[in-house]
Amino acid sequence: MKVTCLQENLAKGLSVVSRAVASRSTLPITANVLLTTDNSRLKLAATNLEIALSYWIGAKIEEEGAITVPNKFLTPFVDSLPNDRMELELSPRSKQVKIECGRNTATIGGMDAGDFPPIPTVQGDMLLYIDPVALRKALTQVVFAAASDDSRPVLQGVHLLAEGTRLAVAAADGFRLAVHYLQLSGPVDEKLEIIVPAKAMSELNRLLADTDQPVEMLVNAARSSVLFRLPSIEMVVQLLQGAYPDYNRLIPQNYTTRSVVPVSEFLASIRRAAIFSREGSGIVRLQVHPNEDLVPGKLEVQAKAEEIGGSDDRIDASVDGPSAKIAFNSRYLQDVLGVLDGQVALEVSSPSLPGVLRPVGSDNYLHVIMPMFVSW
Repeated sequence: MKVTCLQENLAKGLSVVSRAVASRSTLPITANVLLTTDNSRLKLAATNLEIALSYWIGAKIEEEGAITVPNKFLTPFVDSLPNDRMELELSPRSKQVKIECGRNTATIGGMDAGDFPPIPTVQGDMLLYIDPVALRKALTQVVFAAASDDSRPVLQGVHLLAEGTRLAVAAADGFRLAVHYLQLSGPVDEKLEIIVPAKAMSELNRLLADTDQPVEMLVNAARSSVLFRLPSIEMVVQLLQGAYPDYNRLIPQNYTTRSVVPVSEFLASIRRAAIFSREGSGIVRLQVHPNEDLVPGKLEVQAKAEEIGGSDDRIDASVDGPSAKIAFNSRYLQDVLGVLDGQVALEVSSPSLPGVLRPVGSDNYLHVIMPMFVSW
């Protein structure tokens, strides 16, 4: 193999695929990046056996070939090089890759490409095209709500449900639920329901920042893997198997009190309350005071730290309904308010029932939070 390419292109490609390099594995070669010539381009690939990332860069191919190289040496070395043309050469019957860039030279020992786990191919007829801006917003507003522990593996994933012209993206951890609805460019032929690991969706979200082209999502017939294709990038993910909870049953269908407040003020108040709530299981108490004559309503945010003190903020609010009170975990409120802007509506029915947060002026997102039981 003998290849010439630009340092900045190789560095960018490595920054993408290295996210899939296994950090801990019983298979040492998964700590390597695969370098292979592919139709007049250089293909980079990495896999941790759950996620596989491939990236193609333009290159001058003088000799075909393939090798895997330890990522912990390759990526930092390439990053350190000047922005110049560089040459990668693998001598026949050798596992040593020689890298030259300007006056800089290095040799890195690799392993046979034939021993590298094959990157799965996804073939099927369930193909969706998704707007990258809309998908990125959906993932930003949903992925953080997935469970981080493995007590219920399906909750470590993001649930995708395509039906008609709508794609529902949802995540839950047993204490909160986030759902974002996307419009597809056209109707799907049949209902599609899969669970994608949340870690993979976080990686996809990062990749979406650099593209304005529609994302191709292809699911195989066995519903065991999904391919996300972006310009020059492919990500194949092994899907989670199991039945995802029917989260529509968890969404309250009505409320008694609805209060609308600016997201920025609400978030700032919750962050102040969190300083004290750390000493009290993260509890933040919310009390809604309705409008009276010409006096606007208020959303009161309270937190206490026993034997220390507490905070008590009042935010002007547009209130529909009677007085209400409910308590939430401050971290859950910070997480959802941190991905919203403008104004947000808080809908509550009772201190013992879930509360719902919805961005004002948009009907494609909702966030449900289970209440914390406190003495008032």
